[in-house]
Amino acid sequence: ATLEPELAEHKLRTGEIKKTERTSMPTLPLEERLRSFAEIDLGYTEEMAVREAQRCLDCGTCSECLQCVAHCELKAINHFMPREELLKLQVGAVILAPGFEVFNPQSKPEYGYKRFPNVITSMEFERILSPTGPFGGKVRRPGDGEAPKKVAFIQCIGSREVDRNYCSSVCCMYTTKQAVIAKEHEPGLDCTIFYIDVRSFAKGFEQYIERAKHEGVHYIRCRPSEIRENRATRDLIVEYVTEDGRLHTDTFNLVVLSVGLEPPAGTRELAAAAGIALNEFAFCRTSPFSPVETTRPGVFVCGPFAEPMDIPETVAQASAAAGQAMALLADSRHTLVRKKEYPPERDVRGEEPRVGIFICHCGTNIGGVVDVPSVVEYAQTLPNVAYAERNLYTCSDDTQKRIREKIDELKLNRVVVASCTPRTHELLFRDTVREAGLNPYYFEMANIRDQCSWVHMHEPEKATEKAKDLVRMAVAKARLTEPLHPRPLEVNNDALVIGGGVAGMTSALELAEQGFTVHLVERQAELGGGARRLRYLLNGDNPIDTLRTLVERVQVHPRIRLHTESQVTEVSGSMGNFHAKIASNGNATELDHGIIVLATGAQAYQPKEFLYGQDDHVLVNQELEERLVRAGVPGQAVTFIQCVGSRCEERPWCSRTCCTETIKNALKLKQRQPDTKIYVLYRDIRAYGFREAYYRKAREQGVIFVRYADDKPPEVARHNGRLRIRVEDQMVRHPIELDTDWVVLAAATVPNEGNQELGQLLKVPLSEEQFFLEAHRKLRPIDFASDGIFLCGTAHSPMGIEEAMAQAAGTASRAATILSKKVIDLEPTISHVVDERCDGCAYCVDPCPFKAITLIEYTVNGETKKRVEVNEALCKGCGNCMATCPKNAIFVWHFRPEQLSAMVRAALNLPT
Repeated sequence: ATLEPELAEHKLRTGEIKKTERTSMPTLPLEERLRSFAEIDLGYTEEMAVREAQRCLDCGTCSECLQCVAHCELKAINHFMPREELLKLQVGAVILAPGFEVFNPQSKPEYGYKRFPNVITSMEFERILSPTGPFGGKVRRPGDGEAPKKVAFIQCIGSREVDRNYCSSVCCMYTTKQAVIAKEHEPGLDCTIFYIDVRSFAKGFEQYIERAKHEGVHYIRCRPSEIRENRATRDLIVEYVTEDGRLHTDTFNLVVLSVGLEPPAGTRELAAAAGIALNEFAFCRTSPFSPVETTRPGVFVCGPFAEPMDIPETVAQASAAAGQAMALLADSRHTLVRKKEYPPERDVRGEEPRVGIFICHCGTNIGGVVDVPSVVEYAQTLPNVAYAERNLYTCSDDTQKRIREKIDELKLNRVVVASCTPRTHELLFRDTVREAGLNPYYFEMANIRDQCSWVHMHEPEKATEKAKDLVRMAVAKARLTEPLHPRPLEVNNDALVIGGGVAGMTSALELAEQGFTVHLVERQAELGGGARRLRYLLNGDNPIDTLRTLVERVQVHPRIRLHTESQVTEVSGSMGNFHAKIASNGNATELDHGIIVLATGAQAYQPKEFLYGQDDHVLVNQELEERLVRAGVPGQAVTFIQCVGSRCEERPWCSRTCCTETIKNALKLKQRQPDTKIYVLYRDIRAYGFREAYYRKAREQGVIFVRYADDKPPEVARHNGRLRIRVEDQMVRHPIELDTDWVVLAAATVPNEGNQELGQLLKVPLSEEQFFLEAHRKLRPIDFASDGIFLCGTAHSPMGIEEAMAQAAGTASRAATILSKKVIDLEPTISHVVDERCDGCAYCVDPCPFKAITLIEYTVNGETKKRVEVNEALCKGCGNCMATCPKNAIFVWHFRPEQLSAMVRAALNLPT
């Protein structure tokens, strides 16, 4: 306590003062030591920092030296924080979302993880690829920091094994993503993926795999059994056998182990505490018709704890779990809600602009490329800039507080943040500005990450200059900003669900259980859709009784208005206030509603190949299923052919459920007729998740799987009263002939023919494949870009019952965020017509993608004139109208022509 802090630290580090002595040393009060260390800069090198960290970890008597407090730039360390607290909460529902853990490959010494420094896991490689990672996004070997020339990825590490008899579902795609990104970061990098089956089963995945192949990613169907190291070079030697039976040896500079997903630690303790059951793999037990319900009522599950799954399924399930919890708590809705209070809004109109600029390092995301201090120094020279500073993370709580403090202290009336994308952070910063008493539209954002550091990561000097340009443009616009306010809109609390299949009925029931009136429209006379053809599920459950119960619940529910043999013929309006016309048996019904759920399903491909329709012994899976329930199929052999109508030039997508249906029917056939020989001709078996266990079971029961090449499909012909199949077995690289009594085709799932017409009616987009297109494939998988319209089931893409029902429940949850309100606030950044300039030329009407602009006639002093009018509820502020108007008679608030002109002039360094 009597030493200068720097000297004390030096003596502690060099050992002149022992740790045992230090613990008994008299000390200054903790608060005083904190103050004394706050200004210290010891100038640590990285090596010194590592040594100091190790000393700190070994100490065991934390809160002594406080160097961690002094050196943490984010001030994230708090020695006053209380210890663990026990809280008791009264809740009406519980949602379990503990996630997953990745498999630790140290238990597989044959792959050399932790023994060979250049063998890493896929999660570690993900970190290497990150701009904030150890090498700033450059692909480097952790062993020596050198750039690799050849990288190998080995799939299914910790998945598809005897003790982990399930597929982790995500590994094939995240590996492909990593290989593509690695090649982008290091042009010329050679990437090879060793795999068993490529399981690219979800929407857009198959096309992404083909893109990776086109960009030079190599796929080798083999699982190497061992990795050896060249001790001199630290390279990795991989021996593998190709499908033609040849042994190959290859050398790679880096090997990435694609590790699978496991239940999180403490799963069994969590299950015991929550009173729920686990399945055989220690994940949460659920059922296909109740994908987010646990075995205990009121306790729900979502995400990988239910089953390994990707982000879109996780997001949909999370919404579904929230929706089912909301249904339980519908009577208590809004009773505990506290409205956020803001200070009075400061009127700064007429004041000279005083701009505060906050520039973010974003760790090394931006700061690793852009010279942030020089951008701050430059920003201070811009007109009307009263203050500029840099922050490590501008979105952090402490920086938000600092922004509020600076606005108050310096009387700032404009704020610019230069950081990452407005898509994720603009609302946060607007709210911060409003909390400081300013109108939130006095805020402007410069995207110096996505538009600068990320795209110019190899050009730091040019990136820095571009960051200055972007900041200068943002300041030019901010100087001309004006206050705007949200537009309140009253909400109609009824819902319209289009489609009466399993997804549509589930969505309708979930909404009805939450207290909303639902209009369910189905074109057919019966409810149930494609599920009516199901006779049994993969796990042996009987779907007929469950479907019947679902239909009965819909039919008798007091809040569901059922419209069968009906069709939506017209839709107008927007979120919160839609108007629809429904045609039913020659009659027309009109109704108002607040949201729309689209659940129109898909249809099965009708094969034109393999003698289907020409020979009665060539069936599709659904037809075989019906026969097996009734009487079975006579004969000695049955052959299934996969990917019929899928994964081809005309229909490039995977139909997702075909492999599952084939395995299900093969097992049922073995159960009914054990002596029947069963062959499955396939390209990849996509038994993702827990379906892998049934795939193994089928093989154990004698089902023979024969792989054929993508470009060499089987040939089917009649022969001596039976069917003969010629196919080249890729395992032996030799043509074989199979005489069979029945051929069963795994037919594709294809979009409905009416999707184009319905899409135009609702003004929602379709994908290239003609399924409906969601707002964001990962983060908004069940929303359309048009607010208030939601999507679920096979209208979205091919999927099984459990995925369809999870999506359906998710749409109900998303829709309830609108329907549960009496009034919603609409964004004020929309089009505005300057009446005195508009002459009614209508050039802006057709380009409007949201049909928000109409041409109207009006009379002035007996003279008929024309002008356009904007439907404020429909307008999204895209600006197409402003770009087409020859009279400058229409503009978008917050993007007025003079604001955009100022930004252009600033970009060109012209006087403003």
